[in-house]
Amino acid sequence: MKQTSHDRLLIIDFGSQVTQLIARRLRELNVYCEIHPFNAVTDAFLAEFAPRAVIFSGGPSSVFAEGAPMPPMSVFDLGVPILGICYGQQVMMHCLGGKVERGHGTAEFGRAYVSKGAKPLDWLNGWFLEEREQVWMSHGDHVSALAPGFEVFGTSPHAPFAITADPARNFFAVQFHPEVHHTPNGKTLYQNFVKLAGFKGDWTMDAYRDEAVQRIRDQVGDGKVICALSGGVDSSVAAVLIHEAIGEQLTCVYVDHGLMRKAESEQVVGMFREHYNLPLIHADESELFLGKLEGVSDPETKRKIIGGLFIDVFEKYAKQIGGADFLAQGTLYPDVIESVSFSGGPSVTIKSHHNVGGLPERMNMQLVEPLRELFKDEVRALGRELGLPDSFIGRHPFPGPGLAIRCPGEITRAKLDILREADAVYIDQIRKHGLYDEIWQAFVAILPVRTVGVMGDGRTYDFACALRAVTSVDGMTADYYPFTHEFLGETATRIINEVPGINRVTYDITSKPPGTIEWE
Repeated sequence: MKQTSHDRLLIIDFGSQVTQLIARRLRELNVYCEIHPFNAVTDAFLAEFAPRAVIFSGGPSSVFAEGAPMPPMSVFDLGVPILGICYGQQVMMHCLGGKVERGHGTAEFGRAYVSKGAKPLDWLNGWFLEEREQVWMSHGDHVSALAPGFEVFGTSPHAPFAITADPARNFFAVQFHPEVHHTPNGKTLYQNFVKLAGFKGDWTMDAYRDEAVQRIRDQVGDGKVICALSGGVDSSVAAVLIHEAIGEQLTCVYVDHGLMRKAESEQVVGMFREHYNLPLIHADESELFLGKLEGVSDPETKRKIIGGLFIDVFEKYAKQIGGADFLAQGTLYPDVIESVSFSGGPSVTIKSHHNVGGLPERMNMQLVEPLRELFKDEVRALGRELGLPDSFIGRHPFPGPGLAIRCPGEITRAKLDILREADAVYIDQIRKHGLYDEIWQAFVAILPVRTVGVMGDGRTYDFACALRAVTSVDGMTADYYPFTHEFLGETATRIINEVPGINRVTYDITSKPPGTIEWE
């Protein structure tokens, strides 16, 4: 995506799972940036892109590996500030004449502390709040000798060159990750970097809206678009944005796959038909989806079946409206980074998502994904720009595969019915206690085990369930919500008393990482 109205910062992606968090920090500072994989950044690309500054991301590789990701040497001759992060620091040293060594006892993973160096550096103004600052490390190799012109401005026990810089050329490098929340004061480093680079901070969500509308018009022309509308925030914002761009060329298709929450379909269809002047088809395809999922327990297989069936259904309704040229989806960046590497980069796949990976050739349609580079909070900001009510924008995320990935093991209609009722009680509890807006996402997962219980002096042998509630800013990392024991006890009692089929309730206190937010 090329913009000419904003100064641009280039992020060269070497495959870190958190590269997009760098972009998030910059967007919070109203700086326009683009992420491009290292193998797409050629001399010609740099000349055309003309960045005002460059950031090298982290990555899983070693500079010693055959075919290790490297930037073009011409990037160092652009005369613009460059910041190297983790692997990006090692690449910078490797390219400019420094030395990198393998771990040998100096690896660091997790929380660490960087101590202030002896010399001051403008880029570090306001960063060291104390003599040492908490950071997040994730490295095996380490820099053992600096490139000419570089000096040390911060050290950690296992990274003697934790912060380095060549102030004359405005080259900066850190071994830690300032983009993650575990580096509490990391934003200051980005603020100082973009200020030093002379960015005006003129990129806003209002600007994104205008540019996205124009991109949709340019892509679609006079073609027809069908939009996969799930009723979640993402697909709804995408639908309203696309409708603003092309009006009646858009038809929304709400697919009820039998995996929705209690009363979800009625609420979604009613809301859109009453409040938004969007052409909407309500497609009840629950028998199709549940039939194909019968007997399937592998989570990846479930996701792929659901993704394939969505394509079949949209193909069916595209024909009903006389053909469509485009399929629109509310795909977000966390979906992409967990499924495939961003923009073709080398990051590691975590899990596939039903709406990521392109379309089969038989559909003869192209994808329209106007939110593909945004995080959830940015989508909500865009939704407010588009006039969607806060009560709707603040809804918890709900995945496209729905309850299928909250039902580990084989899916049955009976288990889904139990799960819907338990989930409804849980969310009702959260709302009654005034906690809904404090939580990023909350749901119940029904476990593929039965447990022995006692109810009314009789033996029961019913399902166990797990409650999940997390706090997050961007969905890339998350922590469990610290409910009181009183809340958990009250909720467990309600579920067991009100939902036949469950006799045991647990609470999932796993963070992301190492877990994911959803169970599958």
